[in-house]
Amino acid sequence: MLRKGFALAALGLALISGSAVAATHPEEPAKIDFSFAGPFGKYDAAQLQRGYKVYREVCAACHAMHLLSFRNLGDKGGPFYDPRYPNSNDNPVVKALAADIQVNDIDSETGDVIQRPASSADRFPSPFPNEAAARASNGGALPPDLSVIAKAREGGPAYIASIVSGYPNPPAALEVPAGKYYNPYMAGDLAAFWKGDHHNVPKGGFIAMPPPLADGKVTFDDGTPSTVKNQATDVAAFLMWAAEPKMEDRKQFGFGAMIYLIIFAGLLYASYRRIWRNVAH
Repeated sequence: MLRKGFALAALGLALISGSAVAATHPEEPAKIDFSFAGPFGKYDAAQLQRGYKVYREVCAACHAMHLLSFRNLGDKGGPFYDPRYPNSNDNPVVKALAADIQVNDIDSETGDVIQRPASSADRFPSPFPNEAAARASNGGALPPDLSVIAKAREGGPAYIASIVSGYPNPPAALEVPAGKYYNPYMAGDLAAFWKGDHHNVPKGGFIAMPPPLADGKVTFDDGTPSTVKNQATDVAAFLMWAAEPKMEDRKQFGFGAMIYLIIFAGLLYASYRRIWRNVAH
């Protein structure tokens, strides 16, 4: 019995060791110098405008942004902010962008579902009427809502830019399931699909989203070259703004608070020295 116990323990260790070797990890996201990085970073309005166009023309076909309204595009720090319109609902650019999108509404007389041009007060519409329809259109996978995706994923905007542009040809020894795509930045375990040396399992995983970007797929109004890299970086910046639209205000408040604390500490120390300078310690 003792010998059998040792044998079972050895087998268990072997299985654990084997699974540890087989487990794969994604590639680290590419290093990108975003304008909003660091304590004094700010959003680049031109980049946010390009990123919105990528989202609207590419990502919006599958991904919703339920927490965002069209008027947010004209808020301070947003891609289409104009100081002449403190109330973003009055921003003509925002109103024009919204009017290009059809949203569902209810006919007040008949109660029927109708479509009308969106207003600045409307939220971004969902591309699917419900979750079942979304899964049916995407091979059973549910496209995530992108409202706060840049804060919800480790690596933030760099991860997003890497994911949407990271579609190399899969290694020859990797069997890619139907309806899936190899992406080195996607978390997963490729061991069961790897027919090569199990000590050299490639990094990454499978993703249900086909390659969304291609050179020239979106035309940028400011003349920026429409490369996959630029599209990926710009839409990642836009999604970061969507997830944290008040980031610039937060940084300014934090900087002011630090200055206040430094001054307060100096005054406190000076008061201490003045009050206790003639008192023996």
